[in-house]
Amino acid sequence: MLSRTADHLYWMARYIERAENMARVLDVTYRMSLVANSPYDEAARWKPPVLIADDIEVFERDYGTYTAANVIRYMALDERNPSSIVSALGAARENARAVRVAMSSEMWETVNALWIELRQRIRGGLPEAEIGEFCDWVKSRSHLFRGVTFGTMLRDDGYKFVRIGSFVERADNTGRLLDAKFQLLLPDADQTTEVDYYEWSSLLRSVSAFEAYQKVFRDTLEPWKVAELLVLRDDMPRSLHACYDELAPILEQLCGRRGRECLRLAGENHARLHFGRMSDIVRTGLHAFLQDFIVRNNALGVEIQRTFLNGPS
Repeated sequence: MLSRTADHLYWMARYIERAENMARVLDVTYRMSLVANSPYDEAARWKPPVLIADDIEVFERDYGTYTAANVIRYMALDERNPSSIVSALGAARENARAVRVAMSSEMWETVNALWIELRQRIRGGLPEAEIGEFCDWVKSRSHLFRGVTFGTMLRDDGYKFVRIGSFVERADNTGRLLDAKFQLLLPDADQTTEVDYYEWSSLLRSVSAFEAYQKVFRDTLEPWKVAELLVLRDDMPRSLHACYDELAPILEQLCGRRGRECLRLAGENHARLHFGRMSDIVRTGLHAFLQDFIVRNNALGVEIQRTFLNGPS
């Protein structure tokens, strides 16, 4: 496969996953902002989406204060922000348009229709009261794209690069989301209140894991069990372990002599998750573990770019 084609497919998938992930973060932040008697002020409540996107300096320069209106505009509608929903979906559409012949016609129609409908939806702005419905729409269209891809795309190298892009991006977002929320909530983890319950349950709902937690642990919400589910459980689709269960074998199929470093990085990350124990992570510190994982996952993305694609995107 031409590296140019692989590059477009890889980034198309990453951008659609990024848009869905940002919609999940904004949705859970908005829902928690409606909880009465919260101990957090508006700035503390709305800072995590910007922290997760790693855009603190740019946001504070352009917007100043962490209000609902500012964060929603920046993370959903600001075309200057490469992590915003509108920027991610626009980039996904441009990448898809460049390689229409490398995908099924249904995939292209899904991405193109997504972009056209998005422009119609945001024409008059995005009121705060409509953010929940808007985020649900973004998530549903991302699910539709994955379903169409799985159901119609030939299982060739192009399909593998679509999958790689999705799981590298998903692993990065899950790690950042968990790290940001634990930093906000962990100081009070030993004094669980009703508000804390809603905070932890909202974190799980943001990654579609609330029902999974209930089935696995059959217990009240406990912070370290939430972390275990989203880090080490290989049967939780958006966990770090599950992402690398998908990435490692795909890269093993793609990597020849020139891809040995990709394979080494993926295998090393996978082994840390496959053989890791929550007790060891707690002892060394969850924040340190997640920060290290994010760096390692990013290093894998850079190596995939260098080895197979067209250089930095």
